[in-house]
Amino acid sequence: MEKQLTFSNILEQIKPALPSDKPIYLVGGAVRDKILGRDCKDYDFAVHAGSLETGRQVANLLGAAYYPLDETRQTARVVLVENDGSRFFLDFVLLRGPDLETDLRSRDFTINSLAIEVGEPDSLLDPLGGLADLHKKILRSSSASAFVDDPLRILRGVRLAAALNYRITPDTQRQMREAVNRLELVSPERLRDELIQILAGPQPATAIRALDMLGALQQILPELQQLKGLSQSPPHVREAWSHTLDTLAKLEIVLDVLSNDYRPDSAANLMMGLVSIQLGRYREEISAHLCERVTPDRQIRALLFLAALYHDAGKFACQQVDEQGRIRYLGHEAESSRLVKKRGRALHLSSEEVDRLERIVGAHMRPIQLSQTKKDPSRKAIYRYFRDLEQAGVDVCLLSMADTLATYGTTIAQDYWSQHVHVIRQLLEAWWEKQENYVSPPDLLRGSHIIETFQIEPGPIVGRVLEAVREAQAIGEVDTFEEALEYARCWLEREKPKS
Repeated sequence: MEKQLTFSNILEQIKPALPSDKPIYLVGGAVRDKILGRDCKDYDFAVHAGSLETGRQVANLLGAAYYPLDETRQTARVVLVENDGSRFFLDFVLLRGPDLETDLRSRDFTINSLAIEVGEPDSLLDPLGGLADLHKKILRSSSASAFVDDPLRILRGVRLAAALNYRITPDTQRQMREAVNRLELVSPERLRDELIQILAGPQPATAIRALDMLGALQQILPELQQLKGLSQSPPHVREAWSHTLDTLAKLEIVLDVLSNDYRPDSAANLMMGLVSIQLGRYREEISAHLCERVTPDRQIRALLFLAALYHDAGKFACQQVDEQGRIRYLGHEAESSRLVKKRGRALHLSSEEVDRLERIVGAHMRPIQLSQTKKDPSRKAIYRYFRDLEQAGVDVCLLSMADTLATYGTTIAQDYWSQHVHVIRQLLEAWWEKQENYVSPPDLLRGSHIIETFQIEPGPIVGRVLEAVREAQAIGEVDTFEEALEYARCWLEREKPKS
């Protein structure tokens, strides 16, 4: 089957560096995305021999960076940086088998088993009917052993289905279920990377639900299984696992309403309209915040969805029934925080990412508690909130709105929601507009001032004094060096242990 394809001039650019005696093929996702009219920055090339040498020659020709990804499997990567700063990744690998068709049949899905010969870019090579599956919007495995050969393809299939809005065929779903136990053979790093891509992509709630239906979720996030069927008293309208899935779905909606590419129809209901009106001024800041990277490969947005998955994970261990028969989960925040820390480490997330997850999950109730007072949060409360959470305080605000919406469902009272959003606005306003006054007042005193003025030994007491002064600044009680020193004097007289 032939189809006219239009690629960037990158294929013409690299031709002089390619071997002339044997064909080289562009395969997989790049071909698929071009057919679908999607932007593509990743190009995979399959060659009969000399993939490392070919990659190096292309890098030299383009003046691009080169490094071997896997010398054992003869995989090389070339990174080309364009004038606008965008990057193209060109990977060169040996064919998996004696010919192209064998290689394509060893891949995951038919829509990824497409190829063109670089020398003949107008001709589509499609032995497995991937083009027809693209038109049908279905995801079909390339072979009966696709998931046995690499169980991680189960997660990749769910991610692709969510990203493309495709349907996984029944036979392919069966193959996934049959291979799901083999996920335990996949390295934590590969599981982590695929899971993070799912959570960072479109429809994460739908994707997580699909993983659960396939039996894969219990293999990668086993702590969540104990939420299934766990009853919750009002105001919760759903059991714990359904509530967790709904929290993810509501978080998607909240982030959509507050995104830079916001569409008015996203806020078509009253609750989301209020979010748009009250918090819409922070769209640019929120979008930039979610795109920040704790590590070079992973954005905050994905961590926020992982935190949402685990925000109530500790409820099973904390379940109590009071004298009135009401089910309570006192202290579940701390237990949930412990569980997400355990899972983060098991997935080999960085220590910074694990710390961020712990903070979000452990503090997810704080905005709700602030709003339940039915008063504006005090300057002291705002200061202590961000003192404890720092940047994670923004994440907690976003999760809190989703959690609240999932808790009450259609029973939520307009005045309650209005108060909650109002509190969130005040927190975000302090973080982005009143940072110096409410969150991080400038240091009026140094430790040396405390030590020299009051003749005390260096130690923890000095840090406690400085923190007390900073809090006094944040709530408006101290403005000058002299006031800070006097406040420190009074604090020491009141708090310093008597010798």
